[in-house]
Amino acid sequence: MSLPSDTPQGVADALEYLQHHLQELTERQHVSKSNINSTLAALTAQLQQLTQLVANPPPPAIPNTPPLPILSPPVSPPPAPPVRRTCSKLSCPPDFNRERHNGRTFLNSCSLYICLALEQFHNEQERILWALMFFKGGRAAKWSENVFRQEADTGVFPIQTWGDFEQQFRLYFFPANAEVDVINALEGTSYHQGNRMVNDYLDSFQALVSDVGYMDPQTLVVKFR
Repeated sequence: MSLPSDTPQGVADALEYLQHHLQELTERQHVSKSNINSTLAALTAQLQQLTQLVANPPPPAIPNTPPLPILSPPVSPPPAPPVRRTCSKLSCPPDFNRERHNGRTFLNSCSLYICLALEQFHNEQERILWALMFFKGGRAAKWSENVFRQEADTGVFPIQTWGDFEQQFRLYFFPANAEVDVINALEGTSYHQGNRMVNDYLDSFQALVSDVGYMDPQTLVVKFR
């Protein structure tokens, strides 16, 4: 805007300053309006993104865990081998003939050997045949021959179990009246210690009561004299 020529210099300077300042304000207004529009556009875009996230939330993230190890079944230790008892130092029973007073000793020897060397016998018939090996003379040898003769005639071994063998052995080779003799000895008045040592009398007494089967303590006290 042009001013009259006679306009004072001070007024002219003031008007020029005001015009310049007004122009700056106008420019600042345009800049501020542009910044406000840009800010509003950015906020609008962020609001739209948040709205979409609320409406369609993303699936939960799967943690990246390592796969579980495959466990192999436990391996059982091999079974321990059975303990085998050695019988290299065992003595066989003595040969048996017909003496009845030795019958109990022979049968006990056989039973003890079988118990300690059980793995040597596969069945009960082998035990019986092994015991018959020691029937070497007298009535014992004849009884053994009769057993094998019955097997030859019938095709069946006549003694099936070790229990049957023990029962028949007691019948034929144990003293016939052993229990009666023991009872008579204990019940009689002649059975005393006498001149024997106490230990000898005690051993003899224990053998007698064992044979007859006395177990009652009161009975044993009465018989011990």
